[in-house]
Amino acid sequence: MKTISKIGLGVAVLAISAISIHAVQDAPTDENFEKKLVNDYNVYALPLPEKMDFAGEAVPLNNPDIRERMDRELLVNTYWQSNGLLLFKRANKYFPLIEPLLKKYGLPDDFKYLAVAESGLEYTSSPVGASGIWHFMKGTGLEYGLEINDYVDERYNLDKATMVAAEYLKKSKEKFGSWTMAAASYNAGVGGMNKQINRQKETSYYDLLLNDETSRYVFRILALKEIMTHPQQYGFNFREKDLYTNIPTFTVKVDTPVEDWAEWVKPYGINYKILKLHNPWLRDTYLKNSSGKEYFIEIPEKGYYQ
Repeated sequence: MKTISKIGLGVAVLAISAISIHAVQDAPTDENFEKKLVNDYNVYALPLPEKMDFAGEAVPLNNPDIRERMDRELLVNTYWQSNGLLLFKRANKYFPLIEPLLKKYGLPDDFKYLAVAESGLEYTSSPVGASGIWHFMKGTGLEYGLEINDYVDERYNLDKATMVAAEYLKKSKEKFGSWTMAAASYNAGVGGMNKQINRQKETSYYDLLLNDETSRYVFRILALKEIMTHPQQYGFNFREKDLYTNIPTFTVKVDTPVEDWAEWVKPYGINYKILKLHNPWLRDTYLKNSSGKEYFIEIPEKGYYQ
């Protein structure tokens, strides 16, 4: 629901700001104002693609309900322009990291758009506590073997979190029979999807009546895939130099306690903030590692922060 309100607010702000700029600069009369309003600010209906798929599974666009739901998400995600540009910028930084991990752990490449839908490719935490780029709840992370405590939270470790996402989604695909249903279960939970399958006697995501969030979830992923695959077709224009890039790093093994990360990083010519940017899974200024567990710290190569 918060996503919906943000989207609506974003579109409204864009429209209002465009009107205000023209009113101040070029519209000394009501007649000029109206001409500028009509000619300089336009919102267009979007033609739906003839075919769409998720992980090779066709979207039934011949169904009028499916067409309307797909149209909604394309419009919402196209006209939230500021957010869209940020997604393109971050994708240039993170897709080269995520794509080989998806291949490594046996997930179709389209699941990178699920990560976009979940977190916007930011190491964030939702209001209910889902964290990291893949937005796991703490219980799910612990269930799948991630370390989560006051010092380390591996939901923020991209490699390990992608591995867990892959395990969850592959199990869901085995249970429900399709990647589309697996993606939906990522939002609603396996139990939630099972309940609706049993109640409605349907096994396809597109034939199930689901809560508003889950009923939009896969369509949002599809919209993000379509827009991010064809940016200029949807009005997004940028240059390579406008995009964010990943900074090369090397790893340092740590298997002892660390009393103060801010002191520990000084020989590498960086500070605590830079350490955290590259290792967001470190959750405090020190590491209580009494067990001697091995951790691998990413250190940026010299010259990038100077």
